[in-house]
Amino acid sequence: MPSVAVIGAGVIGRAHIRILAGLPAEQGRLAAIVDPTPAGAELAASLGVPHFAEAEAMLDTVRPDGAVIATPNTLHVPGARACIARRTAMLIEKPLAEDLDLALAVAKEAEEADVPLLVGHFRRHNPVTRRAREILRGGGLGRLVAISADSMVLKPDPYYNVAWRREPGGGPVLINIVHDIDALRFLCGEIETVQAVTGNTARGFPVEDTAAVILRFRSGALCTITLSDAVPSPWCWDQTAGENPTFPPHEANAYRLCGTEASLEMPRLALWRYPGQRGWDQKLEREALEVEARDPLVEQMHHFLRVIRREEAPLVSGRDGAATLAATLAVPRSAATGEAVRPAYTLDAA
Repeated sequence: MPSVAVIGAGVIGRAHIRILAGLPAEQGRLAAIVDPTPAGAELAASLGVPHFAEAEAMLDTVRPDGAVIATPNTLHVPGARACIARRTAMLIEKPLAEDLDLALAVAKEAEEADVPLLVGHFRRHNPVTRRAREILRGGGLGRLVAISADSMVLKPDPYYNVAWRREPGGGPVLINIVHDIDALRFLCGEIETVQAVTGNTARGFPVEDTAAVILRFRSGALCTITLSDAVPSPWCWDQTAGENPTFPPHEANAYRLCGTEASLEMPRLALWRYPGQRGWDQKLEREALEVEARDPLVEQMHHFLRVIRREEAPLVSGRDGAATLAATLAVPRSAATGEAVRPAYTLDAA
């Protein structure tokens, strides 16, 4: 029965706390909450678990089997290094670090210390994503040729009352499509080049509100990502997958993966193909594929508990998380230079 502490009791930290607190005793338990705020202390008291203001004090006192690091991004690396020093398994929320060199350094330190490190790209744990990957790996679409991905929503005006969200680095490229890029890497393989254009005409802030991105995968497949957080739209994973109760789900799709034999819409999992003769003058057949709906955050936590017990390797290793970070950071690099750029790190280059 692994004991797991949660470091950081913000929005995502509270989601992890809720999941751990609801686990059957024989599966795992919430060991402690680390958060410097009075609200964090109140939450710990309400759940009857120890509260600490600092991670090091908690790790030395409670000595949990694992820790979820759900702090602000700048605190991910210090939290990870504190866990590595005490050989405590980690689930670190994305991104692993704000800087690629730091992300790779932490990944290497964890490997050398033989401390399990799982990066929290939870979309990989969604049964929809796993089924789509099985279809792709099994050749169900033929040769993957083109992918279209949308991430278009309307963030409410008060969201930008926080000053750092109006500045470069606080926009939807580094906050939002890092999820899409990770999911697309998981589905389609490593990314060869990234080309991007960004704009800020909707709000006029220094940070982007819109982007158009082209990914070329090692396989030769091309992907376009259309991004905006300033438009009323259902065409976004969060608005269509029903993963997060914060967002009302809509009957729409965010991704379209197109191969030489068939095409697949996600997350609704609609498979399009010709039942007989092929060609644009023939009628396509649509097949709705069924998967059991499961909360990917819950699935991720169950996986993390197995990682702690050394029953499974992390689905998203430190180096894997660093590769997603590198591909995401390539978007603003390309937008600044006007050229296609290669991610500074890829997993197969490790």
